[in-house]
Amino acid sequence: MDTIERYFALAAADDVEAFVAQFTDDAVVVDDGHRRDDLRAWRRDTPDVTYTIDHVEGTHADVTIAGDFPGSPVGLHVAFGLADDGRIARLDIGPR
Repeated sequence: MDTIERYFALAAADDVEAFVAQFTDDAVVVDDGHRRDDLRAWRRDTPDVTYTIDHVEGTHADVTIAGDFPGSPVGLHVAFGLADDGRIARLDIGPR
């Protein structure tokens, strides 16, 4: 499983520690324009959703998320910046 597939599989799973482990210790996450430094809190604050990967090109993915939140489903663009060891060093999430 590549990094992008693993990210979305873990984002939908209940294991917060496995989710956080895929990031570098100094990872930067920008979710809809807001920087998130506490990845555990960010993951816990995310409602239960399903992800459909619509398109992947290199380290960029277009996905559709659906769940119990206003405006569901929503199309998002996710850009991954990867460290040399394959973990996520930067993640930018925004609307498509």
